[in-house]
Amino acid sequence: MNKILFKQVDNSPLIVFRIIFGLLIALEAWGAIATGWVRRTLVEPKFTFNFIGFDFLQPIPEPGMYIYFGLMGFFGILIMLGVKYRWSIIAYTVLWTCVYLMQKTSYNNHYYLLILLLVFMCIVPAHTYFSYDARKNPNLRSIKMPNWVVLFLIAQIWIVYTYSSLAKFYPDWLDGTFPELLMKGRAHYWLIGDLLQDQWVHVCITYFGVLFDLLIVPLLLWKRTRVTIFWISIFFHLFNSIVFQIGIFPYMSLAFTVFFFPKQYIQQTFLKSKPFYSDEAYALPKSAPLIKTFFTVWFILQLILPLRHHFIKGEVLWTEEGHRASWRMMLRSKTGYASFKVKDLSTGVTSYVKLEEYLTQKQRRQLIKPDGVWQFTQHLKQDYAAREIHIEIYARIKVGVNGRQPEFLIDPKLDLTKITWNYFSHNDWILPQPKSMP
Repeated sequence: MNKILFKQVDNSPLIVFRIIFGLLIALEAWGAIATGWVRRTLVEPKFTFNFIGFDFLQPIPEPGMYIYFGLMGFFGILIMLGVKYRWSIIAYTVLWTCVYLMQKTSYNNHYYLLILLLVFMCIVPAHTYFSYDARKNPNLRSIKMPNWVVLFLIAQIWIVYTYSSLAKFYPDWLDGTFPELLMKGRAHYWLIGDLLQDQWVHVCITYFGVLFDLLIVPLLLWKRTRVTIFWISIFFHLFNSIVFQIGIFPYMSLAFTVFFFPKQYIQQTFLKSKPFYSDEAYALPKSAPLIKTFFTVWFILQLILPLRHHFIKGEVLWTEEGHRASWRMMLRSKTGYASFKVKDLSTGVTSYVKLEEYLTQKQRRQLIKPDGVWQFTQHLKQDYAAREIHIEIYARIKVGVNGRQPEFLIDPKLDLTKITWNYFSHNDWILPQPKSMP
């Protein structure tokens, strides 16, 4: 095992990936400003749906968040150029992780994946060639890296794709119900909108989505299929980019492929002036036990986190418990409505909450998710407590999954001021999923 992990190999794939990675995360940060994502998600809201337990992470008042994301983009360019690399990558990792944890309104599994990639880039020697740091410090310069760098990334990506494929093995995906719903929301697209409504397109999306995610890594590892699946992946990720508009991540996925092609091919294609390292010498560092321990803990967590919803009562499509950080990407559509009423215990007067006074239109979608209901209830309690008004809170919340008739998510007669949130187990105040669900 030591010889497999700590064999020295050419580092061209890592150097090329660092350059692409730095550019993409800079575009992610600056693009969030340019597209209005920062304004809609972090500046305009009066209340933020942060990850439960991270209430201390709150957006900085305007123009603070614009400066924050501008700074992240700057660090991304420093990473690309290899300038003060360790400080730059650690800074971006901390800043991005804080953004991830301070809001769930725009949750995306890809945002979580970026945290994992940032941690990976923090620990690998990605700045030892073709970087400002290596030019200023010749002792840092190197044309090799330990083989565990390649194995780590491939294993991580394999886990992501495999769980993403396995999550699609449920009736509404396999019979095309959800892919059809997904494409209906793109009917207005210029040129391709009508095409996306064809039944054969839905069938292709259904089965190609399952097979691509399940087989992409094995087929990239196999020499005979590598080039073919690479071109297929270009089509797949460009389709995702155009149709689903998910930012940098289709291009990040294409960047991963540099770790699958022969290292000499990557060196000859992108870094022709760089010497190629072919000795494959074995060098066991003093930190080897620490590295292997980190690997073990990391991948155990990566393997069990996506499975946790199987050990929580209820269907994850309904309860959302165990949904995040589990690679359940673009699997369901939820519609519904929510209304809240407050009863003043001192006067007995009941009034309906004007949600627009508390939440943006986009944030109100969180009220059809149980954790969003609990968080908003806590916010209402604090708001009324500040005015020394003792209250009870009731809500009528109906949710429909994948086009089904909306059903009650919680009992309308339940006083929500009495509920608690169990982060790692089922919350019994959520009503059982409807019988009509798959």
